[in-house]
Amino acid sequence: MKLALLSRAPRAYSTRRLREAAEARGHTVNVLDTLNFSIEVETGAPHLLYKSKPLSHYDAIIPRIGASITYFGTAVVRQFEQLDVYTPSSANGIANSRDKLRALQILSRHDIGLPHTAFVRRKQDVLPAIERVGGAPVIIKLLEGTQGVGVILADSVKVAEAIIETLQSTKQNVLIQKFVGESAGTDIRAFVVGDRVVASMRRTAQGGDFRSNVHRGGLAQAVDLDERYVETAIRSAQIMGLKVAGVDMLEGKDGPQVMEVNSSPGLEGIESSTKLDVAGAIIDFIERQVSFPELDVRQRLTVSAGYGVTELQLGENSELVGLAIEDSGLRAKDIVVLTLHRGHTVIPNPRGQRVLEVNDRLLCFGKLESMRDLVPQRRGRGRTEIAPLTAP
Repeated sequence: MKLALLSRAPRAYSTRRLREAAEARGHTVNVLDTLNFSIEVETGAPHLLYKSKPLSHYDAIIPRIGASITYFGTAVVRQFEQLDVYTPSSANGIANSRDKLRALQILSRHDIGLPHTAFVRRKQDVLPAIERVGGAPVIIKLLEGTQGVGVILADSVKVAEAIIETLQSTKQNVLIQKFVGESAGTDIRAFVVGDRVVASMRRTAQGGDFRSNVHRGGLAQAVDLDERYVETAIRSAQIMGLKVAGVDMLEGKDGPQVMEVNSSPGLEGIESSTKLDVAGAIIDFIERQVSFPELDVRQRLTVSAGYGVTELQLGENSELVGLAIEDSGLRAKDIVVLTLHRGHTVIPNPRGQRVLEVNDRLLCFGKLESMRDLVPQRRGRGRTEIAPLTAP
């Protein structure tokens, strides 16, 4: 297998370990500086050049995209995807995870524990937002901060207001987030590879700092996670479109609270604390998956006019509830069920004998007109408060 490691830091611990693990398994590895690529697009023929020369064939890439080059880096990864080169982290997954607000928005429609978070721009909306997330103390975060940079604990409402006003005056986008007091100074990093948590550690802040990041001197120790944390980490990574991810969670009184899903998690802290070969687990996973490049289902399946992909959620009044898939009449309407979601369980390519239940979600491909009749009328999600209309 020929691998390309997209990294601007060839001597960094994570880059070296991934290269060593791949070479130890007999693979060819080249470390390529992400900024040295050139992207060219024309009808029917996406191209990639490296240092202005045609790029040779690669079986897979491992993206290590830094925050400062997210836009260009994801464009390069996306071009590899168009060339059907396998990547464990999709371009969309990297972009979504890098934006803290976007990541929380995506996770919020699923049954994933999250700290209550608000995002506002008007000065007069700051105080109400702080109150809604639980009041002071409160966490203030920059949208694209990394390694604990841009994360501030405000002990009082006045301090929080002053910090937010200062950051917004410099055109910074900030989040206001509930302070999970019972987890103060500690968090969990679960390292997800494919559909497994291959290693996990508890990080504890040192020197009075509430931020537990290893890069900020936090102490890391191996930890065995219970099933709730394992399931939350795996589902969060999958929802974000990442096969390799570091999922950071707080230990809340009601269970795991996902803070962040990291698309380029460092290996030094997790390998040092757990003594596990995490780099090797990544390479082993890629070996098994390299024949199955990441595909954009909607891009590939909507070429035929009048056909598309949609999700059908079965309510109590759905005519499909209680019927086996083969007796539902879907196939006769030119609709194929690709995946069935039942609670936290995902059933790919479900058998025809499976009986459909209330709240099942069906990912379907088929004739749009036929599916339109089965899609319930959309209603607003979540809670909406309607205030009396006043003149601006």
